[in-house]
Amino acid sequence: MDLFETSNDWAKKLEPILTKYKGRKHPLDYHNLYQLLVMVVLSAQDSDAHINKIAPALFEVYPNMKSLSVSNVDALIPYISNVRNFGTKANWLLEIAQTIKKDENIPLTMEDLVALKGIGRKSANVIMREAKVPAKGIIADLHVIRVAPRIGLITEAKDGIKAEKQLMQVLPREIWGEIGMAISFLGREICRPTPQCPECPINAVCEYYKKLLKEGLDL
Repeated sequence: MDLFETSNDWAKKLEPILTKYKGRKHPLDYHNLYQLLVMVVLSAQDSDAHINKIAPALFEVYPNMKSLSVSNVDALIPYISNVRNFGTKANWLLEIAQTIKKDENIPLTMEDLVALKGIGRKSANVIMREAKVPAKGIIADLHVIRVAPRIGLITEAKDGIKAEKQLMQVLPREIWGEIGMAISFLGREICRPTPQCPECPINAVCEYYKKLLKEGLDL
């Protein structure tokens, strides 16, 4: 079977989660592109729920990129001091703001986003997906890293870069924009570290579930 046939096959197998989660807003509770960018940077190695909790106070003081660009580390840190790696992230955010200066200057291309401090491919993919611009990659967060190999979609991957690369090789470009977030939502809600397999809309194509059934361990 060639790669084109494989990718089309997987697109069909994953259709139930694409339908279920298509267009659903990212769990970060942002209200504009500026807030999304800041929250994406803060959420690295931290939880979306935690960032949602601290965001209102932060954005009351720093409502836009311009206000952030004229701040400094000492002024910013009190609002993010319980975020993991807050010192490094404070410097990243200030450098981003001083580079971009205004909300309308926030870039929406992969090349320009990953050039900003604290924004890698995963973060850039999230921002581009939420901004509804054409995908140049696939979101590969910690949920995708766990779930995609479990399904049998890719081999085990220790980081998002490797997972994304494999996903881009086996999935057709036309679903790149939504499939990463769909797998992530599946991982957040159903395919958790202890998965709820009977509830999964794609358990019929999942290698992990097939193995459970074969071993007589249907959950």
